[in-house]
Amino acid sequence: MKVFILSGYGFNCEEETKFAFEVAGATCDIVHINDWIKNKKRIFDYQMLAIPGGFSYGDDTGSGNAMANKIRNHLWEEILEFVNQDKLVIGICNGFQVLVNLGLLPSIENNYGKRTVALLHNNKGRYLNTWINIKIENDKCVFTKNISQMFLPIAHGEGNFFAEENILQQLNSNEQIVLRYCLENGFLANQIFPFNPNGAIEDVAGICSPNGKIFGLMPHPERAIFFTQRPDWNFLKEKFKREKKEIPKLNDGIEIFRNAVNYFK
Repeated sequence: MKVFILSGYGFNCEEETKFAFEVAGATCDIVHINDWIKNKKRIFDYQMLAIPGGFSYGDDTGSGNAMANKIRNHLWEEILEFVNQDKLVIGICNGFQVLVNLGLLPSIENNYGKRTVALLHNNKGRYLNTWINIKIENDKCVFTKNISQMFLPIAHGEGNFFAEENILQQLNSNEQIVLRYCLENGFLANQIFPFNPNGAIEDVAGICSPNGKIFGLMPHPERAIFFTQRPDWNFLKEKFKREKKEIPKLNDGIEIFRNAVNYFK
């Protein structure tokens, strides 16, 4: 499986995303947005598009907005053709913001291009970098098959998911809400800080398209593929030793990348 990882002005998680996919068994190329525009059809050599985290164009006109406009102005026909094939798309953090601004998510009734949800400034009014618990709501999304809960890092200033009530109802009924912030025991955070770090409505941390093949999430799974990346790994290592349990090498985040790779096997 080949992954097209978008690069450009302000993205800063391309290498980590590439490494995570490679650990999961994929082959990847990092492609600058300008090089993609020069060779628009290049995207069709790949099974998957990954838009990584970072601060594209400095988020000066809103997170992910300028990059979304560049893609819409130069690559919209190619994007539409790509998502209408049996392909996968993932947007992580800033990549999620790009997908929302493009109207590729949530694309209710496959109405691509219409923006219906937003990722607003965090309720606390500042950038937050921490680890949070995530509950997986259903198996509709290709990327989250057979996962129930994850412990992942977040790093964003605009992750406060918002949708009007009618859109929210459709997302719930379509099972397009994939991830919600939760407590360690799996109960929902109920918008309580810091368990819900940004104030997202209904604790939404990630959504997918109606067919489950386009996925956007605020947490960073590519920063949580190894056990030793966890902030509590030293404590858990000693705990597992005393309980005579095997100390794992990998961590929760790798499962998202494995699911994407396995989809094409």
